[in-house]
Amino acid sequence: MLLPNLWCYCPEDEAVLSLRDNSPNRLGLPESTFSSRDDCIAINGGNSDINISRITCGPGHGTSIGSLGKDGQHDEVEGIHVDNCTFIKTQNGARIKTWQGGLGFAKNIIFSNIIFISADNPMVIDQYYCPHQKCNDRTSAVEVSDVKYIGLRGTFVRNNGTINLSCSKTVPCTCIEMDELDIKGVDRSQTSARCINTHGTIPHLSNPAVDCLLP
Repeated sequence: MLLPNLWCYCPEDEAVLSLRDNSPNRLGLPESTFSSRDDCIAINGGNSDINISRITCGPGHGTSIGSLGKDGQHDEVEGIHVDNCTFIKTQNGARIKTWQGGLGFAKNIIFSNIIFISADNPMVIDQYYCPHQKCNDRTSAVEVSDVKYIGLRGTFVRNNGTINLSCSKTVPCTCIEMDELDIKGVDRSQTSARCINTHGTIPHLSNPAVDCLLP
């Protein structure tokens, strides 16, 4: 399904476009703009073969896979490609978020050719997602694997990490690949990468330097 040239604004704390179970495969949204106080696009469990291309997002929380696995739910997402998009002053950018205690997987995901303009957290994997003040620890988790970040560039505005990959101790993230990253602070803030239980590769030098990936 092709839905070109959309302009969508949501003033509430809800995603502009929330893709739930069995959304149309191969969904294209070229030349569209999304603004929200939540996710511009949220891809939830039960979706596969989704193509998000040539969109502008901002303000908002960026484009998210999830949240997945809430209340122990089994969620599956695969075959997602977010390409040639621009995130302007978003709280996040390319994000995957899963709850502790969930089951299932998020795999075969590509974020490519993305431009960040003053984004807060450009690249995020959060297997400890919890929007509440306190969440109980759980050992099970939605498995995150085969995720590629290629050709991501632009600027960020916060000092708590340009790249934040927080993965489960019991179900770590695997096969995470990064290449051609060039993300700089708008005020020359130092860039950094933070990885927890994240296995992957980065074949070439990048900005920020990513030296926290496990083999």
